[in-house]
Amino acid sequence: MISAHALELAQTLVRMNTVSHHSNLELIHFIRDHLAKLGVKSRLTFNADKTKANLFATLGEGKSAGVILSGHTDTVPWDGQDWTMDPLSALVKDGNLYGRGSADMKAFIGIAVSHAEQFLNCEAPFAIHLAFSYDEEVGCFGVKELIADLRDASIKPLACIVGEPTSMIPAIAHKGVYRYKCCVRGKEAHSSLTPHSVNAIEMAARVVGRVRDMAEDFEKNEPRFEGFDVPFSTSSVGQFHGGIADNVVPRDAEFRYEFRDLPTANAAQMQSEVVAYAKSLEPAMKKVAPAAGFEFETICEIPSFLGSKDDPVTRLAQELSGEKGTTLVAFGTEAGLFKNAGISTVVCGPGSIQQAHQPDEYVSLEQLGRCEAFMQGLARTRTLG
Repeated sequence: MISAHALELAQTLVRMNTVSHHSNLELIHFIRDHLAKLGVKSRLTFNADKTKANLFATLGEGKSAGVILSGHTDTVPWDGQDWTMDPLSALVKDGNLYGRGSADMKAFIGIAVSHAEQFLNCEAPFAIHLAFSYDEEVGCFGVKELIADLRDASIKPLACIVGEPTSMIPAIAHKGVYRYKCCVRGKEAHSSLTPHSVNAIEMAARVVGRVRDMAEDFEKNEPRFEGFDVPFSTSSVGQFHGGIADNVVPRDAEFRYEFRDLPTANAAQMQSEVVAYAKSLEPAMKKVAPAAGFEFETICEIPSFLGSKDDPVTRLAQELSGEKGTTLVAFGTEAGLFKNAGISTVVCGPGSIQQAHQPDEYVSLEQLGRCEAFMQGLARTRTLG
């Protein structure tokens, strides 16, 4: 069962509104001040307008390169969801902690912070680093700044544990998430004069069709990666906008699409295929309207993650969690970014992704107790393998 102190800290964080389109500074400053009382300095890296920040802190300055405990501080919104309680209530009821971000992933952060003093005073020969980011839910933007700051400061942690909800089962792989916006410029005309126009919706539809063709090809021909619910890469279109009236050939259209690539696939090549096909349509468009064409914008690029059951950090997570096996997860995390930065990484945290982003989101106290035992075991660890 989770201790009162750890639960109180988790509840405090859940009560803070850190939906991605809001600031997270209340939470970041709370953790910074909590650590400062223990004599720990925090490194903050901000977004462009200084409304959000990452926090990085080292517990055990002077010790050898250690383990990062990583979490994101932002949450998804709850607008339109049918909650039976205040999403910021942090209510404890029937063996669960309820509230937005309870599972994804403020409880993990709260439990990690609650053990800061223990990490400071423990005899582990390596440091424990806390790394808490902004804007994970909208594209993993904050952690990129955090990792860049570590590189610039020559801070080289040995390993990273990302505390996303995996039911405390170490996860060693997930797909990437790559999202793009395509804006199509055509030429408007009265719908009785279509030869004098470039129909932006129709041009966009051709590219949408190519995205769909790619999805079908992945399903039919891509080598399987067993362990994923969908063991092949996917592509899909999520939004489409265009047109102003039935009798006006549309000048503009816009659509958004994504790839979720296997760790063994190449998302950049997928996007290049879409762009190349769109560009092949432009010569005919420009014959009618020289300004016609396609423009692409990157919304987010979250790399896939592929660790190993043989990595020392995976074996450490297995030992601390009491789990003999590993798992794969369908959702994206910051793990691929840490791994690409040369930091051995595993994903392991309390709760289930099935409760995340849902009305009445919750994490069980049993899972939180297991997470606390994980932290206590980490403080007793003598080697990272």
